[in-house]
Amino acid sequence: MTEEERDSGRKGQSDDPFDIGGILGSIQDHLNAAGMDVDLSSDSRVWSWPKDSKRVKVVCVAPGLKSSVEELGKTPRDQVVMVRVDSETSAQLDAWVETGAVKSRSEAAALFIREGLNVRADELERLRGALEDVEEARERLREQAEQVFGGGAERANE
Repeated sequence: MTEEERDSGRKGQSDDPFDIGGILGSIQDHLNAAGMDVDLSSDSRVWSWPKDSKRVKVVCVAPGLKSSVEELGKTPRDQVVMVRVDSETSAQLDAWVETGAVKSRSEAAALFIREGLNVRADELERLRGALEDVEEARERLREQAEQVFGGGAERANE
C-alpha cells in the first residue's frame, strides 16, 4: 500500500476521538516506520464501541505463544494460587491442554495469567506509587500496633 493510499483512507477525519480510521492509520504509520508491513485499511466504519468510553487501548500481541510457553518453563512455578473459574473458562483451559501446547490446566492458567498481566503492565505501573503508599501505611500500622499491644501484635499477624 502506498503512502497516498493510506492518506486517502484518512482524509476527511472528524474531530471525533473515536474515529477508528484515524486511529488505525496512525497505528499503521507507526508499525510501518518500525519496519512492520501491515495493512489496516479495512472498512473501519463497521467497527464500533461505546461512545461513553474515554480511552482505547491497542495491544500488539505476538502471533504465537511458543516463546511465552518456553519462558514459563525457564522459571520455577513454586507459588500456589487457587482460582475459581466458570465452566467455559475451564473448558478453554482443557482445550489448550488437548492441543499439547501446555501440559496441564495449571500450566495453561499460569501462561494466560502471565500474558494478561503483561498486557496490563502499564496500568499497574501507573498505580505503583499508590501501592507503595498503601504498603508504607500498613508498615506504620504494624509499628503503631506493636507500640500499643507490645510484642503480641506481631504474633497476631503471623
